Amino acid sequence: MGTFTGHYEFYIGLALALTSSLFIGSSFILKKKGLLRLNSRGAVRAGLGGHAYLREWLWWGGLISMGIGEAANFAAYVFAPATLVTPLGALSVLVSAVLASYFLNERLNIHGKIGCLLSILGSTVMVIHAPQEEAVSSLDSMLEKLKDPGFIVFAICVLVSSVLLIFVAGPRYGQRNVLVYILICSSIGSLSVACVKGLGIAMKELFAGKPVWKEPLGWMLFISLVVCISIQINYLNKALDIFNTSVVTPIYYVLFTTAVMTCSAILFKEWQHLVLMNIVGTVSGFLTIVLGIFLLHAFKDVPFAADLLPVFLRHKQKDVPAASWREREKERSCLHQPLLDPEFVEKEGTEKQQSL
Repeated sequence: MGTFTGHYEFYIGLALALTSSLFIGSSFILKKKGLLRLNSRGAVRAGLGGHAYLREWLWWGGLISMGIGEAANFAAYVFAPATLVTPLGALSVLVSAVLASYFLNERLNIHGKIGCLLSILGSTVMVIHAPQEEAVSSLDSMLEKLKDPGFIVFAICVLVSSVLLIFVAGPRYGQRNVLVYILICSSIGSLSVACVKGLGIAMKELFAGKPVWKEPLGWMLFISLVVCISIQINYLNKALDIFNTSVVTPIYYVLFTTAVMTCSAILFKEWQHLVLMNIVGTVSGFLTIVLGIFLLHAFKDVPFAADLLPVFLRHKQKDVPAASWREREKERSCLHQPLLDPEFVEKEGTEKQQSL
């Protein structure tokens, strides 16, 4: 009976993770269209510290969509291990790519289609070889997990590095290096997953009739989650506003998933009882997803023309016009264009330094 219940909860978590990817993938498109509309009006951009997007209904639509997705994601962590739920977030990238082809004039070429196929294949492999986490059934046992020296060291490293990135690296390199803001989102996001897990346990105990509102740990986890999500939204907006979405999305996925898998491995010992075959399967599935995401975004604007074929195949394509992608002017979609011109960003930074 226990095994049946375990499998039942596993598939509930899987379904919630898939639903989450659908809503989160849609939110990227809505947010980007909202930011583009603000750009056309000449409003102060988020990348320069502006908050005009708070008055844009499209941006709010994206935020609501992301909220629904995150709520489904929240519930998925209650039923399934984080090492399974987090990598399935790659499917939100596929949803974003498909919707971009309809709403942002993005063309999904052969490389993108192969990337989508690889991402789905990698996700399937990860589902088959998903690890099992140690049972944590109460807030008391969750507290014992949080007191583990390994997790304490990990949390201190995350907090110190995030503070350095926000107050030291951010003002200097945030406008030029995409890794700065994404590293902040990813590292803080790994702690938010631990908070979500703990709150999920608290919700289970609440439904069982236990007075969890009297437990200080539950309130600490809730406050920590709100702070972590606020930081993630703020710096993800900055990254999306300054850099191409085709750059932000795959880098954020890889760094965030790696950070979450590391946090879960330390906190919940998810890899402790895995056999070698499942370890290889999980890692291979994750790397396959990464490869698919790379193909999906790295070659988005490269048309598959006859002159890209090997030399020994070109003689069979004489009737096909061979227009080189390097020589012809491509139509780049709104999804891939940065909202801030690099010269404008550099000029703004110079003016700020002179004023100081």
